[in-house]
Amino acid sequence: MKFMDVHHGMTGITADQLKQAHDADLAIQEEERVTFETAWADPDSGLVYCLSEAPDADAVQRIHQRAGHPADEIHPVPLTV
Repeated sequence: MKFMDVHHGMTGITADQLKQAHDADLAIQEEERVTFETAWADPDSGLVYCLSEAPDADAVQRIHQRAGHPADEIHPVPLTV
């Protein structure tokens, strides 16, 4: 199932910092059978969004926590076009 997670409070995040955070997730994602697909950020609002494929939301959160940036929200995305 796909999940969209949201991180708050990342005001001023740079493209390099976003890449580093995403790479930290990618380095350990297989341990929870998660595949992080894309990450987006808005430095002005401090919001970061990540799209992933995972067995459940807990697996997504475990990877984010271990990588040092736990998600504030994780939403299932059961329908796409």
